[in-house]
Parts: sequence; structure tokens; C-alpha cells
Amino acid sequence: MVIMNRYIIITPCKNEEKDLPNLIESLAKQSIIPELWTFVDDGSTDKTPEIIQDTKNKYKWVESVCLKVGPRDLTIHISEVIKTCFDFAKNFCKEHNIIYDYIVFLDADMVIQDKEFFEKLIIEFQKDEHLGIASGEIQYQNVRGKLQDTKFRHDTISGGEMMCRKECIEVLGGVPISHAWESVMRVKAILNGWKVKRFNEIKIIHSRETGSVEGLKRGYYLKGTTAYYLYLNPFVAVGKGIIYSHKRPHYLGIEFLFGYFNSWIRRKERTNDEQIRKYYYWHIINEIFQYYFNNKYGRT
Repeated sequence: MVIMNRYIIITPCKNEEKDLPNLIESLAKQSIIPELWTFVDDGSTDKTPEIIQDTKNKYKWVESVCLKVGPRDLTIHISEVIKTCFDFAKNFCKEHNIIYDYIVFLDADMVIQDKEFFEKLIIEFQKDEHLGIASGEIQYQNVRGKLQDTKFRHDTISGGEMMCRKECIEVLGGVPISHAWESVMRVKAILNGWKVKRFNEIKIIHSRETGSVEGLKRGYYLKGTTAYYLYLNPFVAVGKGIIYSHKRPHYLGIEFLFGYFNSWIRRKERTNDEQIRKYYYWHIINEIFQYYFNNKYGRT
């Protein structure tokens, strides 16, 4: 039996001089090293380019793409950045006869304390040929300085450290140009018959809470605008806003709802992908109900 354990990594960077060295150091200690690690520098103005160049000089399996300087943009632009990096990596592998079985999308502000993090994810893929996308459980430091799990549903994934089976991403046509590109990939994978799973026992550390690079207030506002873009059912949006309001700081739910309904009032752009629109408006209600019903009664 051929053991498929070869993977490549895509990492977008913008002004990550503080966190990037920690990620590089921790990844170099992994039990299975990637066949290729490609950075895309989205116009950094700090020492990020120098850090990437030093890493390329040190490791032969590191490459990079540099984009022009521009403002940080966490909306559709980030999907364009990641697609640019993914397409470059795919072509580089083809030109240099690099074989890989999985693609990892890894944020620059992660730290991997578990030296077998990627090996453990690969083992899960080997157990189930229908597993298309997987991620571990993100931990971040709370206000008390202690590591805390994000505690997302196990049928969702973290875009900042997700692994995709090569065959799956080929069926999906690569990285979609969209708000919340990783969520769109998740939906597309499910609709194409692939399994998507978060493995909560496989841990990775995020130096800050997801989406908070520009501050939590801005982050949750953008969550709301993204939910509107994806056509999230307004009743589900209100429910999410209420849930967010129960975590500190409590205004996060208000920011999320403001982002959603402000976009609604201003009739901002929404996805024209009919599959995504139907999924987030209609199917997601049944998905949420089934998830919590099955967990409550122990059904699978």
C-alpha cells in the first residue's frame, strides 16, 4: 500500500514580523516536513520580506510570491491573495516534479507546539478516503493568559490551518474568489460528497483570536458583512448575534448584527453562486438543527 503523506503549505503574510519567526521555527520541527512551503507576501511594509528570504536561504523547500503594497483587506482580496499563492505552488510543483497528496492553508500567526500536528491530520485522511477537508482545534490565549479552545462545531473547519485532500480541491476547482473562501470550500466539498471534519484533539495555537487582526470590533463587523454576502438566513444571523453577545466583550454580537444589517440596508454585493445562496439561506437551518439534535441524543 502506498502511504500518502506528502503535503505542501500555502501561507499568506502581511506585516507578520512578530509572529512569523515562531511559526517557521515550530514548523521546521514537524515530524513530516512539507514538500513545498510557499509564502505570499501581500505587500508587507515591515521585516516580513526579509524573514521570508532568510527562510528560503535556510530551507530548500521554501518559495515565495510578492505582491504590491496595499492596505490590509480581509474580504474578497484575501481569497485572491491565497489563490495567487496556490496557483503558483501548483505550477511550481508541476514544473519541478514535486508530488503531493494534501494542501495545507496555514496562517502566519500560528504556532505548532505539537510536533506531530500534520502527521496526525494525515493519519485521519488515511483512515477515511472520503475525508476531503480537515483541521485541528485552534487555541488562543484568553484575557487571563491561559490557552482556550475556540470550541467550534466538529463539522466545520478552521481556514487558518486546514488541510485538503488534493483530489478534493481539484474537484472544487481550486480556491474560490469570495468572502469567507474557506467556508465556501467547505460547502462545495460537502455538496460534492466529501466529508469535512474538525479534530478537536489535534491542537494548534493562534497568537490572537481568529479575525481579530484589526481588532475584535472590526473583526465581528466583518463577520456580519460576510454573513450577508453569503446569503445567511436572517433568523440564523440574529441567533448568531445573540450567541456572540454572551461572550466578552458583549458588544461583539451587536457589531456582528450591525455588519449584517448595515450591508442589508445598503444593498451591498452578495454572492451570485446559486449553490452557496441556497445552502446558507435554507440548508444551514437543517444542518444546525441536525448537528445539535444528534449531539444531544448521541446519534451519528
